[in-house]
Amino acid sequence: MASSGSGQPIPAKKPSGSGGYGHDFASSLAASFRASSPLAQEVLARDLAEYTDSDSGVDDYDEIHPAAGGSGNDDEDDDDDDERGPTLYRRPSGIAFGTIRPSLGLGAGLDDPLLTRAERTRSRDAERSLLRDNHLLPPKHHHRTTQPTGVVRSLYTRLFSTKVPQRTSDAEAPPQIIVEPSETQPLLGTATTPHRTAREHDEHLNQQWEAAVAAGQIKTTWQREAKTIAVYSRSLIITFLLQYSLNVASIFAVGRLGTLELGAVSLATMTANITCYAPIQGLATSLDTLCAQAYGSGHKTLVGLQLQRMTYFLLLLLIPISAIWLKAEPILATMIEADSAKLAADYLRITLLGAPAYALFEGGKRFVQAQGLFHATTYVLLIAAPANIVMNWLFVWHLGWGYVGAPVAVAVTQNMLPVLLFLYVWKVDGSQAWGGFKWAALRNWGPMIRLALPGMIMVVAEWFAFEILTLASGRIGVSSLAAQSVLVTVTSTTFQIPFPLSIAGSTRVANLIGAKLVDAAKTSAYVTVVGGVIVGLFNVTLLASLRYQIPLLFTQDAEVVELVARTLPVCAIMQLFDGMAAVSHGLLRGIGRQEFGGYANLVCYYLVALPISFGLGFGLDWRLPGLWIGVTLGLLLVSIVEYWFIYQSDWDLVAKEAENRNAAG
Repeated sequence: MASSGSGQPIPAKKPSGSGGYGHDFASSLAASFRASSPLAQEVLARDLAEYTDSDSGVDDYDEIHPAAGGSGNDDEDDDDDDERGPTLYRRPSGIAFGTIRPSLGLGAGLDDPLLTRAERTRSRDAERSLLRDNHLLPPKHHHRTTQPTGVVRSLYTRLFSTKVPQRTSDAEAPPQIIVEPSETQPLLGTATTPHRTAREHDEHLNQQWEAAVAAGQIKTTWQREAKTIAVYSRSLIITFLLQYSLNVASIFAVGRLGTLELGAVSLATMTANITCYAPIQGLATSLDTLCAQAYGSGHKTLVGLQLQRMTYFLLLLLIPISAIWLKAEPILATMIEADSAKLAADYLRITLLGAPAYALFEGGKRFVQAQGLFHATTYVLLIAAPANIVMNWLFVWHLGWGYVGAPVAVAVTQNMLPVLLFLYVWKVDGSQAWGGFKWAALRNWGPMIRLALPGMIMVVAEWFAFEILTLASGRIGVSSLAAQSVLVTVTSTTFQIPFPLSIAGSTRVANLIGAKLVDAAKTSAYVTVVGGVIVGLFNVTLLASLRYQIPLLFTQDAEVVELVARTLPVCAIMQLFDGMAAVSHGLLRGIGRQEFGGYANLVCYYLVALPISFGLGFGLDWRLPGLWIGVTLGLLLVSIVEYWFIYQSDWDLVAKEAENRNAAG
């Protein structure tokens, strides 16, 4: 994986001492929705008050970031890293990998932790490239002609060149900034280049960049933004598909057993999502803030302390969840057919063996992300996802375990995830932020819980709006429940494309807003919206044209295939609005207004979509198509409301707020 969106402008107020903040802030629900709310700062302030610098693991930058290429003896250069820190790169975070639909947490803001050398270099390259595209620096390749020759080359340049068109009048042309590091000299210096030279190069680039921004000379093109967002999205799409394959494999394996088994898997997954996975992921999103702020403060072992504290809390939460899962059969039997309830309860009892590992992995994922190690979870999934597919085939079919084999494969895979991540941290990178087990992890839970609860509420609310359709379809009949399982799997799989796109757009818009490039941010937003529409239309075409072929991948039951084929056109239309809504969520996050998106989701889903779904599905007896029409209309309404809000927002004010908060931070 590589990335996700994080850079929205959020207030960053530094603690003035070791004590906490005023209760008026701490008790504010709105403030607690913010990554940099005083609740997060209160947790860090309390922890810092309990430890000396040596206890907290305060070291110089290179010891905190050994993988960044530092040698540990560059203190003089590292002292002012923050002062000359990048303005065009923000770490992605705040992603809750849903077993059905991933969702954006309410995580970190612009006050991100210290970046590694590789990340700072990436930012420098982005700044230098933008200056070249605006003709403020000499071209990188001097041998290339500035004017295209020939019709083909002219058309190619017009379509794919990232350079801003030059003004026709020399009088209007911006003055070129000629002070630049030599292309033949490494940015960080070499054995033959004085170390201070690289530092001076950075200072020159800062001066060039700030001068160009102040003069309003930095523009961007749709070609550059399309290229940037595509690069941001590609690894995310791979990671999300790998993550989602852990559930799709079970659906594929069980679907061939029969209609009853297929519906039971969908029902069990829905119950697990609402009662366990969504609460755990929602609570864990608070670590996007807590771990990141602890790491950015330089107290690296406090990252491990935050991980321990949240892990203990999540494991305690699993006690009542376990009681519910062990008694799930009589509870489910009151709502759906008894045979489906029994199979679903069996699934839950077996997957309960993997629930503690699931909680460990969710916390561990935030632990490595806070250190900038975003590829760690991708490497883990590259091993776990293929192994999960093999185990589903082995347990369900080869060994003849049947239905029971699917939850066994899920439990084994969930236990693999934290083990593989632990091996990565131990043998590759990330162990520097682990300070060992501490008794302090059993204290200071109050602010952490208050910070985590809003994230849990938003994630659970978003998931429940979709999962409730599964429960409703179970009241129609066994075949409808099986068809619903196929529909949810298909639409959730296609969602793995627009959602990464929204994260990429969120990240890019937030970066440009943070760099005070409002016009460029708007251009990037337009490109992201167009990308969302294109992806949505692709999904529409795919589902509509293959509506009779897709269900055959899951089941051979003629009745289920017919139900799916009859409902897929509605789901196909939903794809367009789903992609647009995903992008609008990302843009709201990019401009720091994600709270509005949370409220819009709640209103549109629960006051509009679900009532329409039940009215059409049961009142007019339209059944599954009626249920999905309500959700489609809800997504359309969400898109309209959020795009209207984005259009009406004062982006210049957003940029000014981000500038003030960065200065205060």
